Amino acid sequence: MKHQPHPSQREQSKVLDHSNRPIQHIVSNRKARHDYFVTDTIEAGIVLQGTEVKSLRAGKCNLQDSFAMFEHKKGVAPELFAYGIHISPYEQGSVNNHMPTRPRKLLLKRSQLQKLYSRVQEKGATLVPLSLYFSGQYAKVELGIAKGKAKYDKRESIKRRDAERALRRNADE
Repeated sequence: MKHQPHPSQREQSKVLDHSNRPIQHIVSNRKARHDYFVTDTIEAGIVLQGTEVKSLRAGKCNLQDSFAMFEHKKGVAPELFAYGIHISPYEQGSVNNHMPTRPRKLLLKRSQLQKLYSRVQEKGATLVPLSLYFSGQYAKVELGIAKGKAKYDKRESIKRRDAERALRRNADE
């Protein structure tokens, strides 16, 4: 006899399918890819207030100089927060408008947090927000596990990019 899942389990499996959500890109941090070697990326949810969501839908956000860091509280597992993400105040907001650069909690599963925490403990590794987007109705942050580039590495990547551009131009002609 074949086992049939409970109706609530069937509904839950539909809810967990994230592949068909429309993605609306808001902003990307191009400077982060210039300043860091990004070894891995991970998608995290972000806790926002109502006026922040409205500002994001209007595209009023800046990820430059932003980073993510773990905060430890006694007796509680470490939590991940994003700092330096500037979301402009909502123009039609009242006195209850949000602060533009407040720390924002990032949402990950506990197992993902533990893996990320161990990866960030490596020497020179840091978490940098690479992009911010809506996946369906949910705001998401793409975090990169990154290591800083030296000045000569930055020059080398600029030379490589210029050479690729020249090759594409010559191929088009």
